[in-house]
Amino acid sequence: MRLKRISILNYKNISQAELEFSPKLNCILGKNGMGKTNLMDAVYYLSFCKSATNPVDSQNILHDQDFFMVQGFYETDHQEPEEVYCGLKRKQKKQFKRNKKEYNRLSDHIGLIPLVMVSPADSCLILGGSEERRRFMDVVISQFDREYLESLIRYNKALLQRNTLLKADAEPEEELMAVWEEMMAAEGERVYRKRKAFIDEFVPVFQSYYSYISQDKEQVSLTYESHAMKGDLLDFLKEVRQRDRILGYTTRGVHKDDLIMQLGEFPIKREGSQGQNKTYLIALKLAQFEFLKRTGSKTTPLVLLDDIFDKLDAGRVEQIVKLVSGDNFGQIFITDTNRDHLDQILQKIEGDYRLFEVENGVVKCSLNHSADNSLEVL
Repeated sequence: MRLKRISILNYKNISQAELEFSPKLNCILGKNGMGKTNLMDAVYYLSFCKSATNPVDSQNILHDQDFFMVQGFYETDHQEPEEVYCGLKRKQKKQFKRNKKEYNRLSDHIGLIPLVMVSPADSCLILGGSEERRRFMDVVISQFDREYLESLIRYNKALLQRNTLLKADAEPEEELMAVWEEMMAAEGERVYRKRKAFIDEFVPVFQSYYSYISQDKEQVSLTYESHAMKGDLLDFLKEVRQRDRILGYTTRGVHKDDLIMQLGEFPIKREGSQGQNKTYLIALKLAQFEFLKRTGSKTTPLVLLDDIFDKLDAGRVEQIVKLVSGDNFGQIFITDTNRDHLDQILQKIEGDYRLFEVENGVVKCSLNHSADNSLEVL
């Protein structure tokens, strides 16, 4: 998939932008706070129907404006056009359209435009709670497996209903509680099986990328943990029902799953340096790209690399540059405050690339290099 052109109005600090992108590499240069990440976030929004940084849609509207609009014009790997539109007015429902036809459910859009984003916010995968690591699995699997997304939605609905009954003043009806527990168990088993199959296939790819970037300096591991590994979920839910009633929430189930991230034999959260943590996260996301590329719709995902070179030594930066400048990747967007980092990458690119500069929400293309080796300084 390639994003040929984007149109933005009043999105975060970008009042207006009409940009045409290179099918290969797009570098976005600017100081912190100028709007580089906001441009990346607009691209992200078109894939996931939401912002990567702020889940409150109305807060993504430019200050003192009444609406925002983001529109993307794509070309599939088979040269077929796709147009995606999103518009939001304050105090109104968000509109999301594919080829001018509005979606009945936003979940139907997920997976059409697969996308992998690496950003400083990813540190929460290592430093944050288990919900961040579950979200990572959910985002990847949902982009290629529609049944998984449907099962996850139904599981969360049943979980919400069970928690509501647990919090009620009156003792819940046995039959009603049983209905939601049976639904949780059935959908939870499906979610567990798909998560386990994903991690079993994902881990070797992840370890290969980490090994390449670190040049075999460290060994890392990624292990999946779930209550569903230890027995029948329905039995667990019945067993802890009275305790859950006292606590007011559900303590067993796949909503408690986690990924154990280790450097050597120890948690990377405790033992990893900033550079090692960054390498771990980048390897995770590059493995996500590889996985999405060869599953589902067989569509090459877009790759967004937001300020990824900070905290990395020169050797690791060079390895990443070799990776992203190779033929394995499709369209790439990279932001940085350091022109030297971007120049290193541009020198290795033989095909198309473009360099954009961002200042106070204004985005301009300053360098355009085409596949015929013509270079235009704008």
